[in-house]
Amino acid sequence: MNNNSTTITTTTTTATAAAPSSSNTAAQSLGLKNFFKTPEGRYTLHHDKSHPSSHLPYAAAKSTTQITLANIKDQTVQATANLPVLQPSSSYSVASSGVRYVTSKFLGSSGNGSRMLGLVGGNGASSKANGGASKNGHVGGLSNGGNSRVGSNASDGKGTYLIFNVGDTLYITELNSEEKDPIKSISFGNSNLICHAFDSKAKDGHDFLVGLNTGDVYSGSLRLQLQDVGKKLVGAHHYNKDGALNNTRCTSVAWIPERDGAFVAAHADGNLYVYEKSKEGPGDSSFPVIKDQTQFSIAHARSSKNNPIARWHICQGPINAIAFSADGRYLATVGRDGYLRVFDYINEQLICGGKSYYGALLCCAWSSDGKYILTGGEDDLVQVWSMEDRKVVAWGEGHSSWVSGVAFDSYWSPPTSEDESETAVYRFGSVGQDTQLLLWDLAMDELIVPLRRPPGGSPTYSRTQSSHWDNVVPVGTLQLAPSTKDIPKLAPLVAHRVHSEPLSGLIFAHESILTASRDGHVKIWMRPGKSDTQTSNSNTFTLKKPANSSLR
Repeated sequence: MNNNSTTITTTTTTATAAAPSSSNTAAQSLGLKNFFKTPEGRYTLHHDKSHPSSHLPYAAAKSTTQITLANIKDQTVQATANLPVLQPSSSYSVASSGVRYVTSKFLGSSGNGSRMLGLVGGNGASSKANGGASKNGHVGGLSNGGNSRVGSNASDGKGTYLIFNVGDTLYITELNSEEKDPIKSISFGNSNLICHAFDSKAKDGHDFLVGLNTGDVYSGSLRLQLQDVGKKLVGAHHYNKDGALNNTRCTSVAWIPERDGAFVAAHADGNLYVYEKSKEGPGDSSFPVIKDQTQFSIAHARSSKNNPIARWHICQGPINAIAFSADGRYLATVGRDGYLRVFDYINEQLICGGKSYYGALLCCAWSSDGKYILTGGEDDLVQVWSMEDRKVVAWGEGHSSWVSGVAFDSYWSPPTSEDESETAVYRFGSVGQDTQLLLWDLAMDELIVPLRRPPGGSPTYSRTQSSHWDNVVPVGTLQLAPSTKDIPKLAPLVAHRVHSEPLSGLIFAHESILTASRDGHVKIWMRPGKSDTQTSNSNTFTLKKPANSSLR
């Protein structure tokens, strides 16, 4: 679905205080500006990250780059005690499963999470094997990269890191550094990386998840990967080894908030599995046959020792993205069937959901207060769902192609006002295959229901004329897409072409916005007034807790 709406773009010429970098020069040659303007000021391209040109990824078109920020703090005593001792190492090979085609149609989400791997072991068991080939003969380890600087130096394992995947390789880079090339890379041979997630609150040091197109899932310590001078994975747990439980691609992984060590992995067959990394073995991990592929169902493991501990059958067809609310109570999923589904995770109950206007939904995200959910997909639109109303309350038009990433900006605050009764305003963003970043403002009390003209009546803006607003949606109902005439329409505050290739990821950080293209290029856009601070003291760039002053 291609929309012919007019978008807002900046037209002023570029200007920087310092000499332009090579990346900025290249961007300008492609007609890309290195800044964009918002009412609060100018966002400036600070630097960009990418994979080394000498490390061309295998079959990059078969996977989509996902990005994650990981802020590693001082290590706790408990975490230190649980981490294995590092041994000197050089090159290393990790057993890898066979290749399964990963369609490039489905874009990754920005779901806010991050990721990392470790050694091959049993389902949940760590190992320190020195490498080897899988039964299919594929090698998944990182080779000696010649003269490449990637992985040449060990890190102290503290600071803020950017993690992204391209093809069969996972890259780690220091966010504060202006070095374009990553400091660490881990290859999986012919198995493409699809998703990853990071848990900053992990108590035992295992804070990183990775999902592959083969269905395999790994958990490990990001700190260990950074401290290891070699090019191997260390101290990892391996789940669903060689697709023993589910051989469809792992489309999304996420740590469950407020449940240390528990995570979920979604797959292309519509199933989602709940794991506990403390489990040492798979046990009897089989689950009953799903009788009706179109119905939501949950099956629990037969023994408390089994891992995974539960299987959720969400839908028929791939789950494209998942996201937990900040308190871990609710889980949102979107899939190829075009439906958003919202579950009460604690009570294992479907709460609400609805269909896109056209095609699959590709991404979803929660507001930090858990009141609203964003979705985007193949209808080129952004939808805003209300948990209180259990229905769509606004939709945004501005992209000219599929929406591949959405996120709320929890660090943004509206301009101060003397009016204490002023409504809460939410800032959110979206990126798409049209290479554009769009920023939106959502003030619920200022939205106006579109003009309606009832038969034989006069035009009115009253919500009482719309069945969409009058009807109370029963719990567990999946709704069809409402008429756009009944839903307030949003226009983008900013529309800026940020990359030359289709976009796949979006993250809002305290001092910047990060955008990623599907071919593995990441750009860091500094917020207004932050560029000078970042330049003078790059070591102070850290992830901070979002301010909720505007979320009332």
